[in-house]
Amino acid sequence: MRLVDNLAEQQLLEQLIETSKPPLPPEAQGLHYLLGTPFRYASPHASRFREPHQPGIWYGAEDPHTVAAELAYWRWKFLVESDGLRDAQVVTEHTFFQARFTGAELDLTLPPWTAVRDLLRHGADYSACHRLARALRERPQPPAALRYESARREGSTCHAVLDPCALSLPALHLQQTWTCKTTRDLVMFLHDEDALEYAFGRDAA
Repeated sequence: MRLVDNLAEQQLLEQLIETSKPPLPPEAQGLHYLLGTPFRYASPHASRFREPHQPGIWYGAEDPHTVAAELAYWRWKFLVESDGLRDAQVVTEHTFFQARFTGAELDLTLPPWTAVRDLLRHGADYSACHRLARALRERPQPPAALRYESARREGSTCHAVLDPCALSLPALHLQQTWTCKTTRDLVMFLHDEDALEYAFGRDAA
């Protein structure tokens, strides 16, 4: 169904959509939408280092396989917790892209943090991560990002960027489109160029 008849109406529609969104925080102004969007929304749902209704965090990983593993869990969780979707197959497309980070980063994969490894990579209980993030934000000079071990893919590494000023896009063309198929028993990712698949069952939780 066509929503507009010409370019002027299309531009007006896009402006209306943009004004309906929450404003970006000042430090995220000017960022490409791929980088700025996570900082725009204070979700009521917690993530690993962000408590409900707290400022957004940009999450990334060091390779696409880990991105797929992390995202698969959240797609599966969304489906099984949605009454009208539990028996459905949900197909979505996702843009994987390469970002650049500059700034101070706290590496949680190194001592002394390895002593609490199990707490920091727990599959469902994020309370330890929340306490840590809260304490770090209260520092006079908090780190701009955290490097941590993935809870969804053993031996893989993720990054949580707290400061949007630390992010940039090295090359906008470095993007991949992945198709995600989610059911209550399986999450599958397919990269339309490399024909790669990743399956995650109920044990993704």
